[in-house]
Amino acid sequence: MTTSQTLTKFGEILRKKRLEKNLSQEDFAELVGVHRTYIGMLERAEKNITLLNIEKIANALNISIAELLKEL
Repeated sequence: MTTSQTLTKFGEILRKKRLEKNLSQEDFAELVGVHRTYIGMLERAEKNITLLNIEKIANALNISIAELLKEL
């Protein structure tokens, strides 16, 4: 899988998990502690993500990092 494909897949997973929790990008970003545009950029695969932000996102979704990444 190329880097671009990995980012695209992660964005799809992130959007799916966020919507499963019925969270808007704005509400989710507030839970994560990042700006709303950052969440949008991740979902559109426009931004690479750090491990620290993966941890913040998993925590905001109340799932483990492994659970977040298992579909990659």
